[in-house]
Amino acid sequence: MGDASHPQAKPDTAASSAARARLEADRADTLARAAALHRDFEGIVAANALIAVDDEHDPEGGTTAFERAHVAALLTQTQEHLQELDRALERLEQGTYGQCESCGQAIPPERLEIRPAAATCVHCAQPAPRRQPPPDESGRNAL
Repeated sequence: MGDASHPQAKPDTAASSAARARLEADRADTLARAAALHRDFEGIVAANALIAVDDEHDPEGGTTAFERAHVAALLTQTQEHLQELDRALERLEQGTYGQCESCGQAIPPERLEIRPAAATCVHCAQPAPRRQPPPDESGRNAL
């Protein structure tokens, strides 16, 4: 008798095992990066709490504010990447990993090796072409 508490797992192929290993390694690296960035952010905040900072008159005030904002932005990017990795792991479990979410075509294995969390093929990931403004009376594009 099988254990009813576990859903029936899909058979793991060599490709899905390799994909799972890439995703889990990327996730572990990203978690470590997030922890380091969090420590950096806390360190910046703690260092600023020890001194009276007057950003308007302190020549270091702008630098500290920039550092804090920079680390916060990197932390946000890291959290977003973790969410992408988690969604990719869900797609792997559902059997839709490697399939473009936009057009349904297969995502090339080379793309998945470079970007394991990719949810779209190269074609669908490209930004829409920018439209040129209409030409003015002289025939040149107006800017």
